[in-house]
Amino acid sequence: MTVSRFRDGATAILAPLVAGVTYARLLHLLVGWIFAGVVLLVYPGTYHKSLGAIVLQGTATDVVLLALIALVPAARRAEGVQARLLLVPDREEDIGVEPSGNWADRRRMAGWLIGRVALGSAIGFVTVFGLTGAYGLLTGPGAARYLLSAPLVVLGYGWLVIGAGRLQLAMAERLLGPSPAERLAEAELRAERLLERNRLARELHDSIGHALTVTVLQAGAAREVGDPAFVAKALEVIEETGRRAMEDLERTLVLLRETPAGGGTAGRGTAGGGVAGQGTAGHGTATEQPGIDQLSALFDTARAAGSPVDARIDVPPGVLPGVLSRESYRIVQEGVTNALKYAPGEPVGVRIAVRDGRLELRCANRLAAPGRGGPGRVGSRKGGKGLRGIRERATLLGGEATVGAGGEGGAEWVLDVRLPLRLGS
Repeated sequence: MTVSRFRDGATAILAPLVAGVTYARLLHLLVGWIFAGVVLLVYPGTYHKSLGAIVLQGTATDVVLLALIALVPAARRAEGVQARLLLVPDREEDIGVEPSGNWADRRRMAGWLIGRVALGSAIGFVTVFGLTGAYGLLTGPGAARYLLSAPLVVLGYGWLVIGAGRLQLAMAERLLGPSPAERLAEAELRAERLLERNRLARELHDSIGHALTVTVLQAGAAREVGDPAFVAKALEVIEETGRRAMEDLERTLVLLRETPAGGGTAGRGTAGGGVAGQGTAGHGTATEQPGIDQLSALFDTARAAGSPVDARIDVPPGVLPGVLSRESYRIVQEGVTNALKYAPGEPVGVRIAVRDGRLELRCANRLAAPGRGGPGRVGSRKGGKGLRGIRERATLLGGEATVGAGGEGGAEWVLDVRLPLRLGS
């Protein structure tokens, strides 16, 4: 046990001395010292000057020059890149690489440059004078007495460099780290990306979920009926539903392949039509999103699956912004899909109208009686991802959605959504 502890202690002391990160940080420190040395040779120089005058004038010159350099926005980026490479932080994002965006960034940049040069100069002078003194001792009289202490001197110098490198890294993270404005922008970007991923997940759930529901119902009905004509019709519906699902999947994949600069733009609605806008997303593939004027095909699919659909759409052309048209299509699609899944064969009523500056959507169907292929229970649809997605869509558009039993005696399942037109652009 004692030997193991000794070995572990020796490793903890000696391992940092041979680590590459130690010498990378030493190089970073010496760069600051070289800057101070070059300035000192140019002005004020060392000829016929006392040590106090050299230090005073050299320090004043360095501070002025470094403060002027800090005013250049690109200097912060250059220092950040260099610090990431040579100081080797645990997380690169802890050291910013963006140009200075305001005076607070420039003040922090000035503090970093002055602190870097000061610390680097201290290590540089210790290195030069230490080597000079060690050479004199080891080559002068009585060198043998000092030779035994050389390992301790080297160990002490090594840990001085390690400590200075860690201090330099802490300074970099403090003074070159992202500003509050940059952290806020990064948080907003992460939130935007999360919302976009959630939106794409809802798109996939709605389109693929609807296609699978229709396919399962048609396949099951074709197997039980056995009529060749009905089977042919069912296969036709399955083929058409699968084709539309593939188109929806391709549109979503195009959005996923977009670059961050263009992400979230393709497929978003135009200001004037009932169908969302279209784009190429840089891949030559249309990203048109379905709108309410394509609901008729959705209703035909439901009818082919055996559920009569009574739809009344009272929306003047050009009234709905594209994004509202697209989201309305998905909401109705989810409502119809739920009706097909939980109450197959029951009539579905859809009402869409614009009233008092709002778009009102209603999707209702009778609850399936036990034994007709549906659960016939109100609670069976609560908490599903589809209904949660409808509420999320409505909330993001500034509206509201309610779902639950309705009609006389609670014999219907009703989805009511109200969306303001003014927030849909």
